[in-house]
Amino acid sequence: MMEKTFDPASIEARVNEAWAQSGAFRAGAKGRENAEPFTIVIPPPNVTGSLHMGHALNNTLQDILCRYWRMKGKDVLWQPGTDHAGIATQMVVERKLAAEGKPDRRTLGREKFLGEVWAWKEQSGGTIINQLKRLGASCDWSRERFTMDEGLSRAVIAFFVKLNDAGLLYKDKRLVNWDPKLLTAISDLEVEQREIKGNLWHFDYPVEGATYDPENLATFITVATTRPETMLGDTAVAVHPENEKLKGLIGKRVVLPLVGRAIPIVADDYADPEKGTGAVKITPAHDFNDFEVGKRHRLPVISMMSREGKVDLSDPAFAKLPAETRDLAGLDRFEARKRIVAMFEAEGKLRKVEPHTHQVPHGDRSGVPVEPFLTEQWYVNVKPLAEKSMDWVRGGKVKILPANREADFFRWMENIEPWCISRQLWWGHQIPAWYGPDGNYVVAEDEKSARAQADLKWGVGAPITRDTDVLDTWFSSALWPFSTLGWPERTPELSKYYPTSVLVTGFDILFFWVARMMMASALTQADVPFETVYLHGLVRDEKGRKMSKTLGNVIDPLTVIDALGADALRFTLSSLAAQGRDPKLGVKTAEGYRNFCTKLWNASRFAEMNECKRVTGFDPKAAKLPLNIWALAEADKALGEIEAGITGYKFNEAALAAYRFTWNTFCDWYLELAKPVLMGDDVSAKAETRATTAFLLDRIVAMLHPFMPYITEELFSAYAEQAGSSNAGLLCVEPWPVPVGIEGGAAAADIGFLVDLITEIRSARAEMNVPVATTAPLVFVGLDIVAQKRAADATDALKRLARVSELRFEDVAPAQSVQIVTHGVVACIPLEGVIDFAAEKKRLSGERDKLTKDIEGTMRKLDNPDFLARAPEEVVEENRERVATAGERIARIDEALKRLG
Repeated sequence: MMEKTFDPASIEARVNEAWAQSGAFRAGAKGRENAEPFTIVIPPPNVTGSLHMGHALNNTLQDILCRYWRMKGKDVLWQPGTDHAGIATQMVVERKLAAEGKPDRRTLGREKFLGEVWAWKEQSGGTIINQLKRLGASCDWSRERFTMDEGLSRAVIAFFVKLNDAGLLYKDKRLVNWDPKLLTAISDLEVEQREIKGNLWHFDYPVEGATYDPENLATFITVATTRPETMLGDTAVAVHPENEKLKGLIGKRVVLPLVGRAIPIVADDYADPEKGTGAVKITPAHDFNDFEVGKRHRLPVISMMSREGKVDLSDPAFAKLPAETRDLAGLDRFEARKRIVAMFEAEGKLRKVEPHTHQVPHGDRSGVPVEPFLTEQWYVNVKPLAEKSMDWVRGGKVKILPANREADFFRWMENIEPWCISRQLWWGHQIPAWYGPDGNYVVAEDEKSARAQADLKWGVGAPITRDTDVLDTWFSSALWPFSTLGWPERTPELSKYYPTSVLVTGFDILFFWVARMMMASALTQADVPFETVYLHGLVRDEKGRKMSKTLGNVIDPLTVIDALGADALRFTLSSLAAQGRDPKLGVKTAEGYRNFCTKLWNASRFAEMNECKRVTGFDPKAAKLPLNIWALAEADKALGEIEAGITGYKFNEAALAAYRFTWNTFCDWYLELAKPVLMGDDVSAKAETRATTAFLLDRIVAMLHPFMPYITEELFSAYAEQAGSSNAGLLCVEPWPVPVGIEGGAAAADIGFLVDLITEIRSARAEMNVPVATTAPLVFVGLDIVAQKRAADATDALKRLARVSELRFEDVAPAQSVQIVTHGVVACIPLEGVIDFAAEKKRLSGERDKLTKDIEGTMRKLDNPDFLARAPEEVVEENRERVATAGERIARIDEALKRLG
């Protein structure tokens, strides 16, 4: 006997153990060696990470695909693994050393520190993998990889050397995102914009050769800046060439206050006449836009800041500084800001200060403002690789979904910049370059090869030193689709499972990861890394806001799993995963799908209690009862909708098709309509209905399995046990259902009519506020003899399920009745004395008027370009949904008013 209540925790543990023991998820499993492969590589989570809702969504969608195609008979490889996460992991271990009172990283030295990192990884690095297993991820866990393991490290070195051999690798001095706390360059994805309430300082720069007069505009130009400290490195002032007010100063020079250096006023479109003062200070060494302006005008690049974010006046341009300015050397950048503002004020050149709220880039790990910093780094010229990647997409070899994301892909790739791949860290893949006595370098796969090259380049025995930097974490993850399969070796796995079938990932890393995998494949492989890229949205809260600790709206997936079960969470995420939309997740939605699990469990218990069990040799096409024929035809329809949703990457449509059939068609209608048969005396009808019920339940758990693997696996086992099978096997490797192919015909049409009629009666009663306990006649108007018989045959069901007291057949509709039209049949519910028709009309009309006014008010906002430009995306979307919801309600009210006549 099945347990009375559905207990996810005990089921999940037991089912997980059964899966692990069976090896069901292994690629190349017995019986599938020659099957067509289906390959997905997991976006490797950080080894330091814990499961968040983005992981839960991403891995649920991947698992749906893997479980579906595994049941369809393919040899599925879902490749798992973790990323070494350079900055994150180094920070975790450094904090651990500090907490334990151990020497810090620099005191330990590189080798001992890396030993500490590896020790931490072995002890704590498997946390997120175990959490993914709790979610139900059906990866081939025997193939788990790590971006710093021996094989993948060999691939990283091989790729670096290949880039060098292709002439795409070089060193250059350019601006990077610099983290002054972590003392490393960081990628754009590791930078987060934070809104800061700061100031806009307006400074006067005197025109060279003129006596500065704050009342005479011809003697100075005013610039506005949020970063006064960087003015020490200014090398120009830019004015828009069509700025009528200031263009007369173009070509002149100003004397940089506090420094005394003369700098030109240049004409450049970058200066916006409508912003600030119309003149922009240009500091090429400390601003990305200014760096580009500097290149256009061949301006000198003068750095005024150290790696630690302190004032550095060692550049030769600062050789002749006033003593007071030289005293700024060594000050922290923010202290220097205060001092410089005070110095301008003392000189009378601080024109005004405006409060100014603006976005300031911060390191997402360190939490400190990031500096554009001029430093020598390693770069890859990715332009040729980007061209090949774009050709793949243009030619349809790689399909990006949703299709509108292709525009983002091309925009990024067409404007691609060299890729900065070096990081000033210790944890990561150390750059395989060795420097000789003259500062030049050789690139090699190991020190022995480097030594051989060095002997030829600098002479036998010349001293060489390996570069201390490591590679960007994205460098190793760019190789993930083929390095995990054994590249640079030509392994059997690489031959069979590459290219991969589909990549499922968030749209936010389309450039950082997806495009880079394509570019890495363009250099190393003969084919694309994946055939389809499915980009899902960002999980938001139920109000459409991004989840953040600041807002306090973060929903922990593990907490949801603990409270409601993994299946409820998975189905919630699946049902919300509309293509091109951000899922809006609320706990109540998850609770609703926990109830769905309970509904399925209780339906299975009902079947068990009514002796509905698998019948060997049962042929559903031989069903004779209209109810069974209808249900089997509906199951075929649901199966088609689910398959179309999964294969079309419309996961929400697939999930909701499974939900509708299970909850509405099977539980609410089929079982309710089957109860009289199951409890009746017709032995043949009862046997057919029992067998059909068992068949449909088997079909339901199979169709639901990709979405809700735990409860379906448990029920599959329970059904087998009820049928007397001692070796049920596992649902996860059972064949996917095939359509019965039954023609519903007139029998199915009769049941469909009954279901729709009862639905309409219930809806009408609810709209008219008819008390639940009240029964009422149902009057059919103008039916012929055949139609009357069809209606009469449904009398018992109508009385039981629609609160109908009696059936009548008349030629005209009775007075004071609510009219229903379905399948061309007119039926009326006489409600004289039950409801006040005039009051109901007034109530519904009043509600309609209020909704109309609400729509008009909301549309005024949505038609306002200023509102659309300024309002957060989630607020705009909320208003659009409000209009849609109100419109749907008005349509229902109109239908109700029509029924009232």
